[in-house]
Amino acid sequence: MAKISTFDDWTDLFKKWQQDIGVDTTLFKDYPFEAFYDEPAAAEVEFGEFAGRRKWESLLEIPNQEMRDSLMHLIVYQGDTEFASSEQQRRLIDTPPSPHDLKCLLRVMREEMRHGWQMCHILVNHFGSSGKLEAAKLLERRAYKGQRLLGAFNQPVNHWLDFFAYTAFIDRDGKFQLTMLHHSGFKPLAASMGPMLKEESFHLFTGQSGLQRVIRAGKVPTATIQRYLNKWIPTAYDLFGKDHSSSALRFYRWGFKGRFDENPSTQPKDPERLNEEARTHYANEAGEIINGLNQMIPEGQPKLYLPDVKFNRQIGDYAGKNYSAQGQPLGVDDYLLHLNDVLPGAADVQTLEAVFKEGNWVAQ
Repeated sequence: MAKISTFDDWTDLFKKWQQDIGVDTTLFKDYPFEAFYDEPAAAEVEFGEFAGRRKWESLLEIPNQEMRDSLMHLIVYQGDTEFASSEQQRRLIDTPPSPHDLKCLLRVMREEMRHGWQMCHILVNHFGSSGKLEAAKLLERRAYKGQRLLGAFNQPVNHWLDFFAYTAFIDRDGKFQLTMLHHSGFKPLAASMGPMLKEESFHLFTGQSGLQRVIRAGKVPTATIQRYLNKWIPTAYDLFGKDHSSSALRFYRWGFKGRFDENPSTQPKDPERLNEEARTHYANEAGEIINGLNQMIPEGQPKLYLPDVKFNRQIGDYAGKNYSAQGQPLGVDDYLLHLNDVLPGAADVQTLEAVFKEGNWVAQ
């Protein structure tokens, strides 16, 4: 493993990582990879046991080592998702539906890379030798080898319909995570989130508008679109973490990660169900997006639906349990048959290959 002493050392590893994953960096032109910080909305810790104290600006200001280790854990996981998404999307550069879509993809990828850069800037400059080690490790794992820390970021993004569903719904989870970290009591982390959220909004727009354009073009069957929603949305549910999470409670109690709708004047309804609360907010928002897409589907065609929170879960109370995409319990055999019906399969691949070959499947 490469050892680094300064952030300049880390940037050398970053350039090697870009080469290793096969990205032609000349496509990014003169995009400046750098860390951006703004002023957090509040100067004081906004929630938890340390509410009212000034936000911590350095690691040594944080009261104990257990808290410092947990904070580094949060930052590492966030950084891992950023680099992973670029790895997942890298092959799409060769098959854009239009020059506009290529331009959008390149912007999404370079901003995700910058978000990973931002997290590593914090790790290298604030967390000593452990932070430097973790920053280097973030560039050694590979999504396409199944090495990333969270399952959603080891899933393949095989084509542009995959990409539109991914950016509409996985990046939407990212918006939630960044918003919760925006309230962090560690000032460098909180100050990173404003610029990242502004960039993330474009990623959500790319996915949502992409799905709208696919529906307007009318070439991809609604049932096929639905199967890709069924692929990604349950993984987004998983990204909110375990139910009854002691880690989420600890992060909140220590002032590191707030609620999506954090308000110092209100307390959590159930501090032991913070992940469930955030997941519910996400599901409500995802449902609104799907309702909007349904307004564009012609009369007489099947409508899209939000897969139930119990469907195809790998994390939490419903992990490994046999529920349909509509939330109905199923026997083992029926469940396996159901998965074949509602998740992307060989027939969808064939359908999409024909649609892609014909062209004009995304409205301009």
